[in-house]
Amino acid sequence: MKTRWLYILSILLCIATTTAIAQDLTFSQFYEQPLLRNPALSGVFTGDLRIAAAYRDQWSSFTIPFRTAALSIENKIPVGKANDVFTIAGQFSLDAAGDIQLKRTQLLPALCFHKSLSDDKDTYLSIAFMGGPVFSQFDPTLLKFGDQYVGGAYSSSNATAQPIKGSGYTYWDLNTGICFSTSFNEDGRMYIGASMAHVNNPVIHSVTGVIDNFLMPKYTLNFGINTPVSTTARVIAFADYFAQNGHRQLLGGFLYGWDIQKYYDTNPFTFYIGSFVRWNDAIIPVVKMDMNHITIGISYDANYSKLNTVSNWRGGLELTASYTGFLKVRNSTLDKVRCVKF
Repeated sequence: MKTRWLYILSILLCIATTTAIAQDLTFSQFYEQPLLRNPALSGVFTGDLRIAAAYRDQWSSFTIPFRTAALSIENKIPVGKANDVFTIAGQFSLDAAGDIQLKRTQLLPALCFHKSLSDDKDTYLSIAFMGGPVFSQFDPTLLKFGDQYVGGAYSSSNATAQPIKGSGYTYWDLNTGICFSTSFNEDGRMYIGASMAHVNNPVIHSVTGVIDNFLMPKYTLNFGINTPVSTTARVIAFADYFAQNGHRQLLGGFLYGWDIQKYYDTNPFTFYIGSFVRWNDAIIPVVKMDMNHITIGISYDANYSKLNTVSNWRGGLELTASYTGFLKVRNSTLDKVRCVKF
């Protein structure tokens, strides 16, 4: 049974490299990689610099695992005299899938401008663009085709009539987004945003020829809120809604955090626990810790979709880590700008 599933997944991955429909990667702790959600969410944090990493290992319990890693860097620079800010950012990701070692690497620089809308509180309208090259490779020697099965037995020495002309392709991608963020009460923060990915509707020269509409535009709505519920506890909630090529996905949930230890001149040590849901797919328990400038998170997907017949509730383990802080430079947001914190 396992061999049969491996064969089916191999064929599906082969099709993914040669058809006009491709899917975007996503993380369960999606809020830790804001540029993948909406480039206009870059810079929505307290500090000058944020470096965030994520690693996901999916479906390793019943097949060759799908592994995804991502790294984002954001640097905020104040401009002018009106509390406006530029964020210069970059997104790197590597997605490796299945038994043909299908890999996709993204190198996407981004630029975001935050326009201050209030002299009294942290209210910004942000607009951003992100784009760059995407590289995809696979190992064609690991492909298996139906005409290589003779008498029910597979042999790599059997010739195939399938036209495989290469082992990868490259294309350029462009994303854009807008975000409104503000503060409320004494220590509450929230934002709403919208973005469009694959604005340029990438065309690729694949192993089977030129493919138009390889990545259809993806539209995303974002929401986030961070509000205290007592002097030592707070609730954070996030939600994303995606629509791409007729497919839709809703991902959302919340974290409840309480201060384990408070300090006079630094951020408190806060422990969070919560859960997220990827609608019609998985329930995702999450544990997160904020330790001054360092944040660490861990989650696990409990799969309940139709794939549950094979997965038996086993989905993907995900780890995240980030550093956020101020730079000891003259032009620091610490001296000039009030910032929305998440």
